[in-house]
Amino acid sequence: MGRGRKGRDVSGWLVIDKAAGITSNAVVNKVRWAFGAKKAGHAGTLDPEATGVLAIALGEATKTVPYVTDALKAYRFTVRLGQATNTDDAEGEVIAQSDARPDDAAIAAALPAFVGDIRQVPPQFSAVKIDGQRAYKLARDGEDLELAARDLFVESLEMVDRPDADHVTLEMICGKGGYVRSIARDLGAALGCHGHVRELRRVWSGPFEAEDGVSLARIEELAGDVGALDALLAPLQVGLADLPELPCSADGATRLRNGNPGLVLSSEAEYGDEAWASYMGQPVAVGIYKAGTLHPSRVFNLPQ
Repeated sequence: MGRGRKGRDVSGWLVIDKAAGITSNAVVNKVRWAFGAKKAGHAGTLDPEATGVLAIALGEATKTVPYVTDALKAYRFTVRLGQATNTDDAEGEVIAQSDARPDDAAIAAALPAFVGDIRQVPPQFSAVKIDGQRAYKLARDGEDLELAARDLFVESLEMVDRPDADHVTLEMICGKGGYVRSIARDLGAALGCHGHVRELRRVWSGPFEAEDGVSLARIEELAGDVGALDALLAPLQVGLADLPELPCSADGATRLRNGNPGLVLSSEAEYGDEAWASYMGQPVAVGIYKAGTLHPSRVFNLPQ
């Protein structure tokens, strides 16, 4: 018989305001250790040198990760004009340079081409898999990769600052799967001057905002202080903010917890919509709403 994972049955969301210089997975591991949690995961990787919102789900909240991952996200980033790098950020080697520097009007005119449903090629140094291997590992070995373009929805892309001729700061709101480094690279190409990301910060991700985040250093200071740490958690259902909530009866909750369709007492959902059921304010299950019942696809095992 296999051993169960050791740790506390603690559930909820923690917003880390990630510092530069650490990977997203390393942050998750440190948070899991500090909380003594059985299970933890994040809702969207940030590059090691990027800062800002890293939403971490603990326990049963990990079942809501896809809904935060699918939500819109906002980034503020500074593009270094005049240089292309092999990583499309400041960590890489400069592979091309230009003396051209577009003015503000030229930059503003180029931005609409990156708004809406666009296609972008991921950076060579990315976690995209090619024949089972990560692209960044192949790139480190010197391979010249041909990565397939991917779909990305960009709600907005605006210039918010022009510190000097070499730099422009932009804000972008986009869907999942986007690479800010690719935006910087492709914008530089469109402007005829090359470009790469100098600084990157995720301002918000779905319902989570950087200004509400806590530093990893603070979490490490509180390691083992269960009361203080748990007080920092947002409830599991925050990750379901984009889905309708359907209150249910005690009998409906029991049926749902057993994986069966359960009656809901009221609903703003349409037939076939994905929604979540609650009983006395606690999340019970996520599923598909059909004519007064919720057909569960994920069930939450929370203390009753």
